[in-house]
Amino acid sequence: MEGSRWTRRGFLKTSIAAAGAAPYVIPSGALGNDTIPPPSERITLGHIGVGGRGTALQKEFQDLAEAQSVAVCDPFKDRREERAAAIDSAYAEDRSRGSYKGCAIYNDFRELLARDDIDAVVVATPDHWHVPIALEAARAGKDMYVEKPLGVSLAQDFALRRAIHRYSRVFQYGTQQRSSKYFHMACELVRNHRVGELKSIDVWCAAGGCGGSVDPIEVPEGFDYNLWLGPAPESPYTSDRCLARGGYWISDYSLGFIAGWGVHPLDIAQWGMDADGTGPIRVETVGIIPSDGLYDTISTWDARCWYRNGVEIHFMSEDLARPIVEKYRVHHDHGTTFLGTEGWISVDRGGIHADPSTLLDAEVGPEGFHLTKSKNHRKNFLEAVRSRGETISPIESAVRVDTLSHLCNMSARLGRPIRWDPDREAPIGDSDAERMMARPMRSPWTV
Repeated sequence: MEGSRWTRRGFLKTSIAAAGAAPYVIPSGALGNDTIPPPSERITLGHIGVGGRGTALQKEFQDLAEAQSVAVCDPFKDRREERAAAIDSAYAEDRSRGSYKGCAIYNDFRELLARDDIDAVVVATPDHWHVPIALEAARAGKDMYVEKPLGVSLAQDFALRRAIHRYSRVFQYGTQQRSSKYFHMACELVRNHRVGELKSIDVWCAAGGCGGSVDPIEVPEGFDYNLWLGPAPESPYTSDRCLARGGYWISDYSLGFIAGWGVHPLDIAQWGMDADGTGPIRVETVGIIPSDGLYDTISTWDARCWYRNGVEIHFMSEDLARPIVEKYRVHHDHGTTFLGTEGWISVDRGGIHADPSTLLDAEVGPEGFHLTKSKNHRKNFLEAVRSRGETISPIESAVRVDTLSHLCNMSARLGRPIRWDPDREAPIGDSDAERMMARPMRSPWTV
């Protein structure tokens, strides 16, 4: 498919030149130079969701010469227009050739996906839109970089995994710590038994919140609120529903930080224990669910996940974890510590520590086990788009780590442990948990 894609674009470029027209304006400087590949060799990107995280990702992709952002989409009119203007300005400055206007603007993501000249999309919307948009992208023949967490139900996760395989799409999950030096180092050392036999893993992340205004107000001008809601239940607009933490801490749109933040250190736990293709057999969570205000995702939790190999993950919100993890010399409010028979290795975004410290001294030789290495998560995705190979955070690992968050959420809400079959990917003897694996979607949206 890769060969046919670039051949088709070359044909289109020739045909457009002959016809004296172009789908968007490209200045002469965009034809390529010693550092900037010509358009036919760049991967064209559409950015769906350009709020805080979406804008950050767009800027990071823009720094990579092999990619070009050609479209943005967001139901907030001011966001999409500001981002498109910034993209055009940045490309004009990079090319040093005057003005540039090549970034298209969309309110509805389906119009963006309908463009044949877009190779891949970056999905950085509120959580409840991640899978529905990614599914449409797969069906439209687009590769995708999808922010975490994945779906708001396990049924959504499984549907996306099937679609990625069916349509042979390249998928990169936004668990960018796999492309960070110290996280890679920690996992590789654990996989090479530097801590001896792995016994348990401590995982912690930022806690959620409570509150949020429930008072209805007018929808702001220039905001397509109905499209923002999409598959979520119809609800009155309030000042906190779609801004600030609303999209993260309302259960109609998210599982909360137990998923959206927890996925980062949980992903490192799964990677370090070689569990990308499996999952726990039992999960038990105690959590606090706010009862007042708009925010109703689990705000504080203490979860334990047991695996067939005897390893236990202890997953806590940071407020509960702090007294336990201080001994790991942590620098950040989320991290992962691997504890074995010969010591421990702890890693967070502030660095890596071990006890004994000599565990970090010995390099893994050529005879040892080596994890796939990536120095840049976005570049790793673009390389996979070209090669049609697998990214460092593929769909299988995304579904498996997302499953942990869902099981923790189920256990806390049901008030009991969940037994889980990681082969069948289904609860054992628990009809209530089975029902929680899917959730209704507002018409006309489906998976």
